[in-house]
Amino acid sequence: MSRNTVARAMHDVGLAAWFGGSLMGAVGLNGAAARVGDPEQRAGIAADGWACWTPWNAVAIAVHLVGASGLTGANRHRIVGQRGVAANTAAKGALTAAALVATAVSRVKGKVVEKGAEEGGGFPAEGVTEPDALTPHPQAQSQQALKVLQWTVPALTGGLLVLSALHGEQQRPSEVVRGMARRATHVLH
Repeated sequence: MSRNTVARAMHDVGLAAWFGGSLMGAVGLNGAAARVGDPEQRAGIAADGWACWTPWNAVAIAVHLVGASGLTGANRHRIVGQRGVAANTAAKGALTAAALVATAVSRVKGKVVEKGAEEGGGFPAEGVTEPDALTPHPQAQSQQALKVLQWTVPALTGGLLVLSALHGEQQRPSEVVRGMARRATHVLH
């Protein structure tokens, strides 16, 4: 198996886990925890679930980043020489950075909710990301941020999946030849 194949597999599997885990967490975990009958337990149950996922998510992200670095190195000549590949690579880099930031901020906000849930056996909340009038201020602020972030991470990583598919299409031999020809024509004029 070539290095490029290994890098592609790492890139794709890591990204799939990052995207799938964040989407399942927003829909499944947060959705189920919001249905818990005791309003003081909702946020804590979701926080526990997210805490269980965090190490796996970190591994998924690391695997993706190692694979992405490997692919960038293996395709450096295409990035420079094939029209459209550099722009796609830059867009993927920007989305990756944004997804990393959103994931990190989500974890920081999640830790605030987790800490509040551990202290005193929980706190009242309308839902996992919906505070109520009795939710302590730090937890309420974090829940409001998480309401947006829970959808931001899957949106950004989903965008990465789309751009990765475009990269795959750009690697078809006919596209490589066409892209190199366009680049050469553009440079000559």
